[in-house]
Amino acid sequence: MANTVPGRVTLEMVAAAAGVSRGTASRVLSGSPKVSQVASTSVRAAAAQLGYRPNLSARSLVTGRSGLVGFAVNEDDDRLFTDPYFAQLVRGMHHELTGSDHALVLSLVSDSSERSRLLEFAATRLDGLLLAYGHSDPGLAEELDAVGARVVFAGRMPARGPAEHTTWVDSDSVGGARAAVEHLLERGRRCVATITGDLDMAAGFDRAEGWRQALREADLPHGDDLTAPGRFREEEGRAATEQLLARHPDLDAVFCANDLSALGALDALAAAGRRVPDDVAVVGFDDIPAAATARPPLTTVRQESELMGRRMARLLLDRLDGGTEPVQEVLPTTLVVRESS
Repeated sequence: MANTVPGRVTLEMVAAAAGVSRGTASRVLSGSPKVSQVASTSVRAAAAQLGYRPNLSARSLVTGRSGLVGFAVNEDDDRLFTDPYFAQLVRGMHHELTGSDHALVLSLVSDSSERSRLLEFAATRLDGLLLAYGHSDPGLAEELDAVGARVVFAGRMPARGPAEHTTWVDSDSVGGARAAVEHLLERGRRCVATITGDLDMAAGFDRAEGWRQALREADLPHGDDLTAPGRFREEEGRAATEQLLARHPDLDAVFCANDLSALGALDALAAAGRRVPDDVAVVGFDDIPAAATARPPLTTVRQESELMGRRMARLLLDRLDGGTEPVQEVLPTTLVVRESS
């Protein structure tokens, strides 16, 4: 008889309670289809009644899988825990993975030691990886590929290079930014600046490009003097607005690469005595919860971050089930008009 830990429910105990062999119980609990419905029902009922928890290490030796899916972000923890975008992304991933026998584990990749640890885990312990790519780092993608990691990216990867060999889900950042700026132009705005995100990230690059396209087609100024870096952060959105006002006292609209920088812009405009939207209109991007409660409520471009997380997890599960072709999906965005414009 196998050695057991006192008080621990073993597979042998489940098999005995179900009236089947240990091998049959093992096949049922590992998800094998080569078991009768009667045996499957009996084993699952016995496992639930006894409170059985499988030995994950032993199961991984049989199935070749750990049951773990990683969610990695190559950003610092300040960005991860202050930007609601990541919470919405994780919520979608979690919902899609529920019921798939995979648990989601978090990893930050903000320095070389964390990077090395991620590569080791991806090679030896993770069934797959969901990666929110922050600052452009094509070397990380190449190294993950070299260790055989199955990866699905949040956002186009890399920002300006080829992506035909990667699987990713992105929002239509170019189209969303164009819609935002076109909305401002329809409201009669003619000096439209932008507070950019990080331009080495696909989202930052694409949203700046959408702003530029809309102004170019309207034959309005779209030079670098009308841009200021906000880096997707509230405090830097505030500083960027101050810079833009100093350069262009006639500024009458600002398109911000995300809602956090737009909230900083609202603060800076209020401090400068500029009324929103009477003097300066403001539009953000993301539609985080704080956008609707801002003063005034923020016009923004809604991206479906939770849906993005769901689609990323589904594509990864499909790859784990044998899918080999890379997939790229672009999700639509929607302009949500509120009082700031």
